[in-house]
Order: sequence, then structure tokens, then C-alpha cells
Amino acid sequence: MKFPLSGPLIGILTASKKDGTIAGNGQLFTELQKKLISYNGISFVFTLDHVRDHSIYGFTYLPDKQRWVQGNFRYPDIIYNRIPFRITEQTEPFRCFIASLKEKRIPFFNPCFIDKFELYDLFNSHSILKDYLPRTIPIRQKQDLLFFINAHKCIYLKPAKSSKGKGIYRLKLRSPYIHLEGINQMEVIPSFDQFWEKWSSKLQEKEYLAQESIDPEEYEGYRFDFRILAHGEGNTYVPTGVGIRQSQEQEVTTHIPSGGRLLPYERIQTNDHDHFIQTIVPYIGKALSERFGYFGEFSIDAGVSKTGQYFIYEVNSKPMSFDEPEIEERKIEQLCRLFLQLANFH
Repeated sequence: MKFPLSGPLIGILTASKKDGTIAGNGQLFTELQKKLISYNGISFVFTLDHVRDHSIYGFTYLPDKQRWVQGNFRYPDIIYNRIPFRITEQTEPFRCFIASLKEKRIPFFNPCFIDKFELYDLFNSHSILKDYLPRTIPIRQKQDLLFFINAHKCIYLKPAKSSKGKGIYRLKLRSPYIHLEGINQMEVIPSFDQFWEKWSSKLQEKEYLAQESIDPEEYEGYRFDFRILAHGEGNTYVPTGVGIRQSQEQEVTTHIPSGGRLLPYERIQTNDHDHFIQTIVPYIGKALSERFGYFGEFSIDAGVSKTGQYFIYEVNSKPMSFDEPEIEERKIEQLCRLFLQLANFH
């Protein structure tokens, strides 16, 4: 398929669902296309199954006709990784494709999903970021977890390879009882030994981490977290937007799908909050890119304790859509500017 093109050609890499249809954030793909056209560029969406030696079969969105069309495209000027499944990035076709992009010198960003403990390990060796980390250990042996919960009394259990708050539990020690709290469950277990007997297989199989629970700052009686969106800009990284997520029905997570509430950042904004966000974003972007490959985009889950200490809880390499329209709008703009920068179209 031929298009009049004086700007960049952007390839958006995703994956197929089990039924063969294209997975991923369709709204994001269409909005990127609309904005790119204003820069005389164009984008197409494809999966690894569509890749050939000299061309890529894909789908592009036509805003004037409000529909997607199929086409055969040359290799793009840059590839934006939006594969939604961790397992896809662990396959041989993915590794081969990445190797071929390096040979062709085609920029590729958002290189991979991030393992939570690998992220902790990376930040814990960083001179600045280490001061913002809650204590975290991988759950490998019974004694390690017992020592950890005895030390902290209240901890979180998180799968190392998950997102969106899935599989998170809060564990409280009220000796000798263990209180387990999930998003939709509560359980009191008579002893740590019985907890370990019941849960150890799942914790080890899913590679769970234990993370100390922070006593969080509250707004109107409920805890809140920062959701920070960041993008590459020039040789650094900048915050694109900040949203607040507040717990409501349950205190395990503030994620909106789990019953959290959205608040405008301006409601709780302070100079200290601003300083924290402006400080961590460039350091996180640089650390990620040096370890994994260029990260043009990421989001941060962070919080502040009642004593005013700030914490980085998680960093997500493929941010979900933000519920704030103004942040989504800035995201599209920042991504398109980044595409032009990396593809050497200015």
C-alpha cells in the first residue's frame, strides 16, 4: 500500500489473541494515527506473524473513512512495542525480530515488560532511587518470609511478573494469627506455619515478592497513590501527567478497576510532591534505558507516608490508558514528538 509520506513511518508492534484477532489498545492506535497524520507521518499495526524479510503486512487506520485497512509496508523508521502479553516477548520469533532490527538500525522502544524484583535490584543499586524503595525480598524460603513479616508486621505479596494490581495480597501479623487480605477476599489463618503450608506453592510458582507496607498519607480518610506518566524528551525524561488514585471499598490497591477513585492531582498538589516527581522521572528513565534498552515511555506508581517519606512502588513499561482525558491527550502528543525525534524527522 502506498501513501504520500513526507514524515516518518511508524510500526506499532502488538500480538494476536487466541482467536486470531489483533490485541492491544485500539483507541491508542487510532489516536496516534490521527496525530501522526498532522505531522505528515503514518502508522501501521502489526504482529510478529506479519513480518517478512523485506516488508511487513499490517493494518493502518483511515480517519476520514473511520476504518482500518490492510496493506504491505516497508520496514518502518521506528517501532513502538505495545505487545500486551509477557509470554510473547519470551518467544524465539520476538528475539529474532529484535536482532533483525538491530542489523537494520531501526530504533525500537519500550523493549520489554519489567520483572518487579529485577526493577527493585536495579533501583536499589542507584545512588538516588534507592532512598525511595520500600524493603522488598523475593519469596523463596519459609524462613526468609517469616523473618520479613516479623520485622514489618504488615507486608504486601506481589507477583514479580504482573500488572494492574493483579494477584496482590496484604498480609498482617497479629501473633499468632495471619490476616490475609486480597481485593475480594479476607482470611484469618491460625499461624504462619499453616499459611505457608497453604500458600507456599502459589507464592513460589508465581515468583512472588514480599514488600513492606507503608503507612500511607490519607486524603479525606482514604489512602492515595500517585500515577505518574513519563516520556523521553531530548536526552532526558519528563513527566507528562500526574493522576491520583484513591482507595475506597478496599485498602489493598488503589487501581480503578479494583474500586479505586480518581482525583485530580491539583487537589493534593504541593511543592514537595512536585519536587519528588521531577526528581525521580529522569533518573528512572535513564536507569531503565541503560539496563534494558531505550524506554521512551513508562508510568510510575508511587506514594507518600504519613511521615512525609516518598516511595516508588512500581514502574510499568507499557502504561495503561489514563482516565484523565488531558493526560491522554498529552501522551499522544509526546509519543508523536518522540517518534519524530527518534526517526530523525524534526
